[in-house]
Amino acid sequence: MVYAFIQDVPIDDAMYWRIVDNIGPEPLEGQLIHLCIRRPDGGLRYVDVWESAELCRRAFDRRIHLAVDAAFGGRRPDTEPRTERLEVLHASGSAVRQTI
Repeated sequence: MVYAFIQDVPIDDAMYWRIVDNIGPEPLEGQLIHLCIRRPDGGLRYVDVWESAELCRRAFDRRIHLAVDAAFGGRRPDTEPRTERLEVLHASGSAVRQTI
């Protein structure tokens, strides 16, 4: 089942690009789309769509949290930004292998 969420993160563009560089060019298994949008207050908003919640969790455990830790100099902030789960009614497009 497709898993999607929005997450507002209190970082700037420079920190975002450090994280992206640390993740590397290899695609994250199960990630269908990742959008990074600048909010009016200067923070960033992520909109992510994954093939499943399990593949998302695995990517965070194996790659994303390591990349964030490195970008913050070895340790990410103690608290995770709030994640708002999205109820996906339909997903289609070249990145989506299935529709719901």
